[in-house]
Amino acid sequence: STCNTQSQSSSPAAVTAPPLPLTPENTPPSFRPPHPALAFHVHATSHRARCATLHLPHGPVSTPVFMPVGTKGTLKGLTPSDVTRSDALNNQILLANTYHLALQPGTELIRDVGRKKEKKGGGGDGDGGLHEFMGWDRNILTDS
Repeated sequence: STCNTQSQSSSPAAVTAPPLPLTPENTPPSFRPPHPALAFHVHATSHRARCATLHLPHGPVSTPVFMPVGTKGTLKGLTPSDVTRSDALNNQILLANTYHLALQPGTELIRDVGRKKEKKGGGGDGDGGLHEFMGWDRNILTDS
C-alpha cells in the first residue's frame, strides 16, 4: 500500500511534504537517517484515511490511535499501569505539552529524576527524562 502525498490544493504556493519512510509489510523497522526514530507500515487505505503502524523507539503504535493527554507529565486520575494494563485502554502512546512541562514541574526536575533514583539505589537508569519522571515505558509525543 502507498500513501498519496500530493497536495490537494491547486495553489502554486502549495508545498508537498516529503513522504514518510514506508517499510514493506513483515519487515522489521530499521531506524536510520534521515528518519532515525521513525518507520511506517501502511496496512490499508480508504481515500485519505489509512490504517498503519508507526514504529518508534519505545514500541509500535497502531493507527488510528487515541492518545491520553499528560499535559504536565501526569495523567489526571490514572496511573501509567491503569492505562497500559487495561484491555479497554492499553495505550501505546500519550501526549505531553513541552511548554507546560517547562513551566511546571520544570526542565531541571524532569532531567534529574532518573539521576536521583540511581544515587538512592532506586533502580533509575541514570538518564532521567520524561519517561522516568512519568513512570511511562511507552512512547510519548510532545508538542509546543
